[in-house]
Amino acid sequence: MATVTAAVVVSQPPEHLNSFSDSDERSSTDGEDVAAVSRVSALEDSIFAAYLQISGGRSPIQDLAKIRSFLSAASGRSGPFVACLICLERIRPSDPIWSCSTGCHAIFHLHCIQNWANQCSQRPVSSSSLSLSSDWHCPKCRLSYSRSLIPRYYFCFCGKLEDPPSDPWILPHSCGEVCNRPLRGNCGHECLLLCHPGPCPPCPKLITARCFCGSLEDVRRCSQKSFSCNLPCPRSLPCSSHRCPERCHDGPCPPCQIKGFCKCSCGKTEEERVCAERGFRCDRSCNGLLSCGKHNCSRGCHSGHCGDCPLQGTRTCPCGKKEYKGVSCDADVPTCGSTCEKVLSCGLHRCPERCHRGPCVENCRTVVLKCCRCGSLKKEVPCYQDLNCERKCLRMRDCGRHACKHRCCNGECPSCQEICGRKLRCNNHKCPSLCHRGSCAPCPLMVTISCFCGETYFEVPCGVEKNQKPPKCPKSCNVPRLCRHKFEGRSHKCHYGACPPCRMMCGEELPCGHSCKQRCHGPMPPPNPEFTLKPKRRKWREVLDMVCSKKVRFSCQNLCGNLLSCGNHYCTKSCHTLKYHPSTLDEGGKDGFAQDQVFVDSGSELAESCEDCFLPCQKAREPACLHPCPQLCHSGNCPPCEVLLKRSCHCGAMVHVFKCIYYNGLSGEEQQRVRSCRGPCHRKLPNCPHLCSDICHPGECPSIVQCLKKVTVRCACNNLKKEWLCCDVQSVYRDAGRDAKDVAKSQFGIGLIPCNAECASKVKANTELQIRKVKIPQDTGIVDVAGPKQRKRRERVQAVQQISKFQALSSFLKRCLFFAFIFLVVCSFVYYGYKGLFLLSDWMYEMEERRITKGFSRY
Repeated sequence: MATVTAAVVVSQPPEHLNSFSDSDERSSTDGEDVAAVSRVSALEDSIFAAYLQISGGRSPIQDLAKIRSFLSAASGRSGPFVACLICLERIRPSDPIWSCSTGCHAIFHLHCIQNWANQCSQRPVSSSSLSLSSDWHCPKCRLSYSRSLIPRYYFCFCGKLEDPPSDPWILPHSCGEVCNRPLRGNCGHECLLLCHPGPCPPCPKLITARCFCGSLEDVRRCSQKSFSCNLPCPRSLPCSSHRCPERCHDGPCPPCQIKGFCKCSCGKTEEERVCAERGFRCDRSCNGLLSCGKHNCSRGCHSGHCGDCPLQGTRTCPCGKKEYKGVSCDADVPTCGSTCEKVLSCGLHRCPERCHRGPCVENCRTVVLKCCRCGSLKKEVPCYQDLNCERKCLRMRDCGRHACKHRCCNGECPSCQEICGRKLRCNNHKCPSLCHRGSCAPCPLMVTISCFCGETYFEVPCGVEKNQKPPKCPKSCNVPRLCRHKFEGRSHKCHYGACPPCRMMCGEELPCGHSCKQRCHGPMPPPNPEFTLKPKRRKWREVLDMVCSKKVRFSCQNLCGNLLSCGNHYCTKSCHTLKYHPSTLDEGGKDGFAQDQVFVDSGSELAESCEDCFLPCQKAREPACLHPCPQLCHSGNCPPCEVLLKRSCHCGAMVHVFKCIYYNGLSGEEQQRVRSCRGPCHRKLPNCPHLCSDICHPGECPSIVQCLKKVTVRCACNNLKKEWLCCDVQSVYRDAGRDAKDVAKSQFGIGLIPCNAECASKVKANTELQIRKVKIPQDTGIVDVAGPKQRKRRERVQAVQQISKFQALSSFLKRCLFFAFIFLVVCSFVYYGYKGLFLLSDWMYEMEERRITKGFSRY
């Protein structure tokens, strides 16, 4: 199979290359989503092409599902953005990155992971720690890496290219070449995908493999070469009496579980046991006679002979200094009377007693000078006794925040067991790990952001939710209307804030018998709270118990919460005395603001009105367009959109300018009609050198094959010529097996008429005229320049003058002398100018001294 070296090419160019005008904008968000999905699909198809070709397009879904998730995250199409788990900032396609290639395959900024690794590997060495202090771990999966593996350079996902360029046509952080990393299982094959994030898929190649028991041979994928044939296992069990009862399986066969009566090793006990435990040992002692015939065997249940007596042969005294030969095994060996001198349990001193039977003293009582563990106290104590002082260790533990405080510490302070408790980067939680050095691990919690009804939601890492917006919910708003049109009104999508007012006519019957023809003025539902992830504030009204005679208005320090004049937002001032507040909204008022205002306490000096709303308008415009409303937040409908849109005509000859309200209000057919320039199409036909003769139109030109323009057709020698229709010329080329697209414009129609006898005579006459032309000699040094017949004849004589070597050498010496003279002049000017400055300075000092001396002489 040939190695695939194609780059990862996206089928569509980037967004900034798709626009045909600076002011053109996308028509809808749905079109952008469809284009993004198509780009990601094309990217995945190009990366998986070689893998699917090897597997025959029958790759299981689970093999590529995990890689698809990594691809969607790396290409930025799975959500708002991909964030680094250390700094919680966005990872851009041009940022250097590092990925945990042997663990979770998470992506981090290169400088963030370098700082993380350096801080983790600079912890002090602790003998109580099982892992080396120079190791560092992945912030997400906690996989340990050695200090030598701290990333220093920026590589692509497969590790072949350093500093991969940012190319909009390939996957970000990818080299665009084949991965070629060894696959899992050490099968000897390499990854066939293009450079990609995440783990490599299982090997898709087909090989011939045998089952676990070797009974069946089959052609299978290399990643699934270990399989079971589901036939009974033909191997014998270790007991050599029975066969394996299981079906074809991996690994050794299980122990034999067939029960039977078995004897122990010594043969005194018979029990019912499984076949795998037939060589068991009972609890009885052997008590058999040794070879001496005087002592019994002290071993437990065993098979075979009991062995020789260990007391036979040459024997020594208890301390081992004196040997005795020929002593019977049942006789006691006398002591030698010298000092024992066996090494005591301390390993430093010897036993001071005489040769004796039995063990030496357990505790060494030799007085020695000892030093405590921390080295601050020295004292003579018995050898077996440990010396500890009362001094507390003031060294800092490995966390760098807390002292050891152990009494008489030997310098190997244990790791800190207190909880870190520092605030994480999310500013919402505290670190639950043990006290440590460096930055804390990212917050592992996820925050759910949902719409008002809770049907549409997504999850983001904790700490990022403050910069997120609630998702757009396609469900209908579940807030019921309170007016009489709640079953007739048009439904709207789920939203935050107040529901739009009812736009239907009131229709309520008046006492006079007529129906009300005003807009619906029934009760409005209470507005939904604004989207916020901060803790909910307390109630805007607060009651405080106080003496009746001292009753006075007070501020509860909560938010005011009264509806502003825009009718969309609420006052964010702290609790204050209201001067007035709007009671109802009237859409017929000036600029859509409220006209009915209830005065609450206008005479009080502390009374103040609620704040003015200066937020931009966030309403959806009708008809829908992408331009925001230019006014500040207001009630009522937004003014019509007057933004100018540029749209080119179908043939590209001119650009039309439309108002947004006019253009978006037209149907699709009307938009195509108004974009026509009403002139010739100006588009070149693909099969001939002519332009389309129809009026500017959308789609493909109708006269591609039926072009009715006249073409001059000539013979091969350009002597005969005729006029044909362009469609006839194309048909002649088509019958001859040639494509009219490949014929050059200057050769179109030449060679279609056969030559006759006149053509041959004319060609012969032209050849004779060419022979009779007088050739101009080349060595005269005079060139005759003559233009074509259409221009005037001009005669110029150009004399080529030869320059001798002496003249060239003299001109070179003159140039050198000129540059040397200029150099001497510049050096002289600099030298004498510098010296003149010193002379001028000395003269000024001398004049200053004379002036001072003359001034003192007067007195």
